[in-house]
Amino acid sequence: MKILIIDDDFNIHNILTMIIEHEKIGEVIENKDLDSTNIFKLIDKDKPKIIIVDLLMPDKDGIEVINEIRSKYNNIKFIMISQVTSKDMIEKAYESGIEFFINKPINAMEVKAVLSRVINDIIMREKLNKIQTLFEVDNLKIGEAKLDDKDNFDENEEFMSNVEDSIKGIMKQIGILSEGGEEDIIRALTYIIKHDGVLDRTTLNDFFKKISSKPKSTEQRIRRTAFRAMTNLASLGIEDYMNDTFTEFSTSLFSFDEIKREMDFIRGKGKERGKVNLKKFLQGIRYYINK
Repeated sequence: MKILIIDDDFNIHNILTMIIEHEKIGEVIENKDLDSTNIFKLIDKDKPKIIIVDLLMPDKDGIEVINEIRSKYNNIKFIMISQVTSKDMIEKAYESGIEFFINKPINAMEVKAVLSRVINDIIMREKLNKIQTLFEVDNLKIGEAKLDDKDNFDENEEFMSNVEDSIKGIMKQIGILSEGGEEDIIRALTYIIKHDGVLDRTTLNDFFKKISSKPKSTEQRIRRTAFRAMTNLASLGIEDYMNDTFTEFSTSLFSFDEIKREMDFIRGKGKERGKVNLKKFLQGIRYYINK
């Protein structure tokens, strides 16, 4: 798995390279020139699957860099690193299409865990793409299907049934199976799986227009349900910080800062509640469906 690091601090670059190579996570592409022209040449030449980007750099910020790269390449996963703790900046980073946000100073275990998750997601997505072709046969109509195609349709139905069961299983674990947004979340995730990478290519507003005739209402129901999941997980974390459900889902569906803010609010130690990043929430559940 080829990984490109874009960071003007070469100490950070070297630390990340050492971690990746020592843990045998992947192959780091040599990159000594941060000029955008050189970066595009490296991407064309070495075809990295993952790019690690620093949020703050001298000429332009990491979000601009990601947007430039994503305008030309839509099959690359992005991880952002920074010392910035501003919730607005972190939210913008997730909206730009990053998978995870790693805080500096660099922690080797966190880097290994995050990269392992992203790599697993890439592998599972490639497997799903093979199944996805069943949904993209241009001129095929179910009513006119030939006998030879029957197995494909049966496999489609079985696959989507398994997907729905997986979604419900995850929702049950985080305590939102009977919430009002259950059907909306299933519809959203089914669409995401059928149209792989759609959340990376579109805004939330456009995404909800694709899946609902009342996009605002659908988004609000999903957001309320996701917020309920955050509250449930935060409550579990307060009772037992090592609770399996809390450790598994808290930071994969929500940002650590927002979970902590919600925990502080429940304890009465903070006045602000945690906020939900819907893209991260939906992509997080998608990750577990793949897994």
